[in-house]
Amino acid sequence: MCVLAAVALPRLLAPIDRARGLSAARYLAARMALARAQAVNRSAVISLRFESGDRGTTFSVYQDGNGNGVLTRDIEARTDRMIDRPVLLADVFPGAEIALMPNVPATEPVQLGGGSLMSFTPSGTSSSGSIYIRGKDGTQWVVRVLGATARARVLRYRPTTRDWVTAS
Repeated sequence: MCVLAAVALPRLLAPIDRARGLSAARYLAARMALARAQAVNRSAVISLRFESGDRGTTFSVYQDGNGNGVLTRDIEARTDRMIDRPVLLADVFPGAEIALMPNVPATEPVQLGGGSLMSFTPSGTSSSGSIYIRGKDGTQWVVRVLGATARARVLRYRPTTRDWVTAS
């Protein structure tokens, strides 16, 4: 019985691990949509700040405090205040993290034009960027945001064809 369970368990858990990776990507996309709505509602720039640490990459949400957008120096000076604490995806979705699988055509898991902030404006636009999420089962997801519309799309990487497809 133990041997049979040891053989069957990984097959039973694979769909759960895949679902966690997809759920983590959709959660991040939803947090971006919420930041856009907050920016419009509050008439202030709202930004997600991505920071690498010992446990992985976290993101937190900041609001502009002086009318010049959310800036790293204003965060450090406490002019732009944190409105939502840092989130580590693995704490919410075990096994999922902001990271890259080997052989994925990307250089960094957080691609925001060289910075660490993804900003949403009161007019409903945003900065563009891509955040890559690695699932425990070996799947790779990306949340891409187009600045003109601030729309977040979730895509999955298919290693066999080396392309990105809409997540389903």
